[in-house]
Amino acid sequence: MYSYVARQPIFNRKQRTVGYELLFRDGESNAFPVIEANKATCRLLVENYMAVGDNPATAGQRTFINFPHESLIRLLPLLLPKRKVIIEVLETCTPNEELFAAIKHLYRQGYVIALDDFELDPQWHRFLPYVHLIKLDFMTLGAEKACAYVRKHQDRKLKFLAEKVETREEFEAAAEAGFHFFQGYYFSKPELMKNRQVQPEKLTTVRLLQEICREEVNFQRVEQIIAGDVPLSYLLLRYVNTAAHRTIEPISSFRQALVYLGEEKIKMFVSAVATANAGVDKPKELYALSLLRARMCEMLAAHSRLAPMKDKAFLIGMFSLLDALLDNTLAQILGVLPLAAEVREALLHRQGDLGQMLALIDAYEQADWDQVSVCCRALAIQESLVAKSYQQAMRWSQNYLDTPVSAAGIPPPAASPDS
Repeated sequence: MYSYVARQPIFNRKQRTVGYELLFRDGESNAFPVIEANKATCRLLVENYMAVGDNPATAGQRTFINFPHESLIRLLPLLLPKRKVIIEVLETCTPNEELFAAIKHLYRQGYVIALDDFELDPQWHRFLPYVHLIKLDFMTLGAEKACAYVRKHQDRKLKFLAEKVETREEFEAAAEAGFHFFQGYYFSKPELMKNRQVQPEKLTTVRLLQEICREEVNFQRVEQIIAGDVPLSYLLLRYVNTAAHRTIEPISSFRQALVYLGEEKIKMFVSAVATANAGVDKPKELYALSLLRARMCEMLAAHSRLAPMKDKAFLIGMFSLLDALLDNTLAQILGVLPLAAEVREALLHRQGDLGQMLALIDAYEQADWDQVSVCCRALAIQESLVAKSYQQAMRWSQNYLDTPVSAAGIPPPAASPDS
């Protein structure tokens, strides 16, 4: 399954690219689809900022993103790294008290804010101290009126962008009037970009929404739900990696990621993903195998010298099939996650004790009993525990996937293999 986005470059006075405006698309027609604006924004965030890394649409330059009224008052821009985005306040937004408070809060958090298709309405004047950039539409206002506004307000601490510049004459007039940035068909039409999409299962999204709607969020339950869904857990760690303040230490477990984000950002993260209404087009068996490997690694680690690393063992088991799930190379996928070095080396090269654990799982699935014995000796694990762990992990994964949406919680953890 693919996600689509069109991007149109933003140029400075020297006609050098300084950023791109991202425009939501849901197919290859390169036209805005019939879709509610807030849902379009949420899907754009999920598919282009929380998906597989090296997305060419968001790499390099700053990106301008349109936010409708509801998305702004919900403070959805806080999900994005402030040094990489510019928040465009759509002209359809109502300049009321709710919006004013949201813009002030985003401004104080350090986000760059632009007023899109600004129409000179006096109701917006009180917003200007909290705005960095004003976009003036040459087709709506006309070049003469737009240029006159810029000349009149050159003393303000504002930057001006001329959009929908169609001809060389319009560009020269805008440059002479004092515009700082330019956008339009004279320079470049929007370029459609296609990227593989990573989406969480709807079932897990429903469970998470049930949890975040409680008065007090149970982080342990949220952690368990996220740990049971491969794409969602990937999105969570990907989001932590692209958050406004990067982590100093690599994130090695979902508990760390949840604590790092805090209750409010977890709520925003889940609501954005849910609004996007995503679904994964992959066989259920592939998810079951990912869960099985994760649980089996965790149980075997608990009965070896790797007991202090059982959370990391669960992580490597779950992520060991990410390349099949996301239709991408494991090296590229892991390149955007702030994983501990031993986790990365285990997944990519089967190195270290955690790598030996994955090698044990690989050998067992391939019925390579000699290699199973070698790995068990290296990890000081009884060979009889391997088969027992496999059976119990298989039951646990099937139980999880078969649990109905209306269930009060998630399946109980499997019993230890020697019980």
